Amino acid sequence: MSDHIVLLITPPFTQLNTPYPATACLKGYLNTLGIKSDQMDLGLEVILRIFSKDGLRRIFREAELYYSSHITPEFRRTFVLREEYVLTVDRAIAYLQGREQTLAHTICEGSFLPAGNRKPEEEDMEWAFGTMGLQDKARHLVTLYLEDIADFITGVIDPHFGFSRYAERLGRSASSFDELYKELHKPLTYIDRLMFSVLREKIESCNPDWVMLSVPFPGNLYSALRCGKFIKDNYPDIRVEMGGGFASTELRQLSDVRVFEYVDFITLDDGETPLRQLLVGNEASYVRTYLCRDGEVRYLNNPEIPDVPMRERGVPDYAGLPLDKYLSVIEVTNPMHALWSN
Repeated sequence: MSDHIVLLITPPFTQLNTPYPATACLKGYLNTLGIKSDQMDLGLEVILRIFSKDGLRRIFREAELYYSSHITPEFRRTFVLREEYVLTVDRAIAYLQGREQTLAHTICEGSFLPAGNRKPEEEDMEWAFGTMGLQDKARHLVTLYLEDIADFITGVIDPHFGFSRYAERLGRSASSFDELYKELHKPLTYIDRLMFSVLREKIESCNPDWVMLSVPFPGNLYSALRCGKFIKDNYPDIRVEMGGGFASTELRQLSDVRVFEYVDFITLDDGETPLRQLLVGNEASYVRTYLCRDGEVRYLNNPEIPDVPMRERGVPDYAGLPLDKYLSVIEVTNPMHALWSN
């Protein structure tokens, strides 16, 4: 079992301000078993590729070449200001990462960032930040700036795009797989292709034989299935498992065999024991695991195998996650919301 190399992935998009803890907890447990593992927050990696000087140039070039008819008056302003967005995005991202704190005064003066459709209400700004909350005010203004670009991407290039949700509506309606299955058969979007490019780099750098996709929310499901299919098509020797909060709550009565065109296994509830038993490789000892056999969905759960006690799970291991690159954003001016987010 120790010969395995496991890649743990949180697919796009979950949150920008901190890693979702599931992969770190599972990596900590795999450490106790002597199993080599790596992890990635694929959503953050994709966001950082998009929101960079080169990334925005590609976005606007893509819009001009292939989606020019989609640039309606609603998005025309952002497109017209595209060079200003390109020139400012690296420093704006650095500010949200805590690396350019002296930029706050310049941002709040209003002359640094291009202003798109999301313009702040002065009354709300005064109520939320007053005269003392300079850093938070700047973070809010940079967040609005990023959301202008995100609106442009959603309206012109990829209707599923969102900072913390990707095709969330499709995930929420997953009581039937029909609509999501139809969407997954459509041509790849620009964001899909970028996601695959980042994923390919990671797979080829760590060479795993297992990929575990953690899907905590409906907004991760579409991208998880896209990633699973990409791996199965391009790396057929890698086995793909999907688990997490979404599977544990929404897929407990799974019966649609088409799901297994995208993943090999789906596990429920706490992941430590099901993952360990998958790595052991004996189907008779699988725990809370769906798989496809002879064209049918089967649920295997050996009740004689207990869950791993908390004291034996190890400690969360965040190695491999770029902790200094997460973005401290303020989406709304309500101070309590910002406090909760932070």
